[in-house]
Amino acid sequence: MRQSGALQSGAQALTRRVVAAAILLAFVTGFQALGLPQLATGPVVNATLFLAAWTVGPLFGAAIGLLTPVVAIWRGILAAPLAPMVPFIAVGNGVLVVIAYYLRRVHLSVAIAVAAVAKFALLATAVRALVSVPAPIAVAMQWPQLYTAILGGLVAWLVWKALPASYRMW
Repeated sequence: MRQSGALQSGAQALTRRVVAAAILLAFVTGFQALGLPQLATGPVVNATLFLAAWTVGPLFGAAIGLLTPVVAIWRGILAAPLAPMVPFIAVGNGVLVVIAYYLRRVHLSVAIAVAAVAKFALLATAVRALVSVPAPIAVAMQWPQLYTAILGGLVAWLVWKALPASYRMW
């Protein structure tokens, strides 16, 4: 009977994470749909990714990170000239989540800094060496990515600290 209780408890924890991930994905895609400028949307998207890493884990968090640019281009939230960057944005988001998850135990500030720099480096390298996009998009995929990721990380840190302990993964 004890094993049955453990399985039920595990299923409840998984269900809770799936529901939380779905809520985070719905929130971030809804926010993207508002069509606000990059300096408003970027920090919110990155904050959501950091929160996903710290609350639902790397698998669900990376899934959210991979889906956000795909849904955004599909729904017309991202402009068509950004289409060549979608795979790189998706991977950059996934990298941010995984790094934020694994470095969280060192310190949240370290997790935020390293994850933000990694995402920035990936996107900046992509527009400089791998993808041909118009100049304004190339600019938007470089330094603003670092700023919005760091700002998003700081916002996520504040929100995470305000969450009840039962919602924190660790």
